[in-house]
Amino acid sequence: MKKALSLPLALAMTASLTACSGGGTAASPTPVAGTPAPSSAPAAEPVELTVFAAASMEATLTEIAERYQEVAPNVELVFTFDSSGTLKTQIEEGGPCDIFISAAQKQMNQLDSADTTGTNTDGLDFVYSDTRFDLVENKVVLAVPDDNPKDIQSFSDLASDKLSLLCIGNEDVPVGSYSLEILDTLGIDIAQLDSAGKVTYGTNVSEVANQVKEGAVDCGIIYATDAYIYELTVVDEATEDLCGQVIYPAAVMKSGTEAGHDAAVEFLNYLHTDPEAVSILEGVGFTVLP
Repeated sequence: MKKALSLPLALAMTASLTACSGGGTAASPTPVAGTPAPSSAPAAEPVELTVFAAASMEATLTEIAERYQEVAPNVELVFTFDSSGTLKTQIEEGGPCDIFISAAQKQMNQLDSADTTGTNTDGLDFVYSDTRFDLVENKVVLAVPDDNPKDIQSFSDLASDKLSLLCIGNEDVPVGSYSLEILDTLGIDIAQLDSAGKVTYGTNVSEVANQVKEGAVDCGIIYATDAYIYELTVVDEATEDLCGQVIYPAAVMKSGTEAGHDAAVEFLNYLHTDPEAVSILEGVGFTVLP
């Protein structure tokens, strides 16, 4: 019985016969059907990005990160969420950070050598200034627990006998700074509220929102996005003349890894240009800035 020649042996014999005949140039071997073509692009190197972001962005960034895995499976996003003041201090003290998203310009300015506002009094240089941009805008609101037992309807009610206990962020927390500005603009003396035992403080906006959610306070001053996420009732919203615009700047940081720089730039670009990411951010009340 004749046995079929294996393909490699057959090809070798054909090539040998052609060479012996001296008949012109040997034909190139034909690729075997089903053999995978060599990959034209090597797999991207794994990259871990450390992202410091304001506590008010935890829900949205966590959801976006899950979607981003499909876009850049080689990139692992490791988040730290806290008040922007706390995060700024961690960066200043040497904490590794590839991306910083602050809930106010102040904390970013304090780290940026290109600052022109006079905020960076220590001459710190942690920001790649050419990567910095304004990512989103938020709103500051007055939120109350379910059923609003003290019938608080506006920021002005914070000066009335309706109020027993208000929760706001600490002064070094952006939402706390905005809160103090609102009270000052309305002529409400925070020192008097303090001395009357009518104020309690949270270390970040999530703590304030939790106090309201649990009914531990009559009301709290938080961001509109947190009111949405915690399903709280909003009774008043601060206008720009009360506390200015609430802008979140974002930037790649010099305290990150050199290998992560390009990946950090790409992720920030994705945040404000990808339709799905924009939809997630705007779905909770952020306005994504152009």
